[in-house]
Amino acid sequence: MDNQRRFLATTILGCAAGSGNSAAFAARPVARSAPGPTLLTVSGAIGTGNRGPFDPVLDQLMAKQKVTFSKAQTFDFAAIAALPAVTIKPTLEYDGKQHVLSGPLLLDVVKACGARVGEKTALFVRAIDGYAAQIGAADALRRRFIVATHLDGKPMALGGLGPLWTLFEADAFPDTAALPLGQRFAGCPWATYHVEVRDA
Repeated sequence: MDNQRRFLATTILGCAAGSGNSAAFAARPVARSAPGPTLLTVSGAIGTGNRGPFDPVLDQLMAKQKVTFSKAQTFDFAAIAALPAVTIKPTLEYDGKQHVLSGPLLLDVVKACGARVGEKTALFVRAIDGYAAQIGAADALRRRFIVATHLDGKPMALGGLGPLWTLFEADAFPDTAALPLGQRFAGCPWATYHVEVRDA
């Protein structure tokens, strides 16, 4: 439990650092900063990756959720935010209001890992609480799923809907727009932290 609390505290601090005063950072000499805490791990059918195999001692949350891998690509907040962002404006079930969410396309994130995405590629997106959804690559392309980093212009907090939320603009598609609001985002895990890429 202590390790889990440390993980959550580190993630929150990393997100807070990512949302600081940009003017203050601009005044400093340009230098490569140390990577922040990992917010997203992508494993499965990817390229060489930037981290080694699953560690049953250090990867405690993944161990509890039966996630394993031989290699993975990790992203901190800066790495996710560096990818081209897309903006969507879905109506959210929590207040029935339209909100602005932005972040890179899910497929762009996966391709940044060296994955070769085909029509039969499946993406298993997992949230911190263990909730998981399977998103086919064709559906991810058609519906333009994003990995949202910002809600109404602000980074999303852990403990809320973030720091990452995989979703699409459900209002824009007749099949999902026709559903009751509470059912439109069943396949959209908030607090996303892991994606597994599988080829059929």
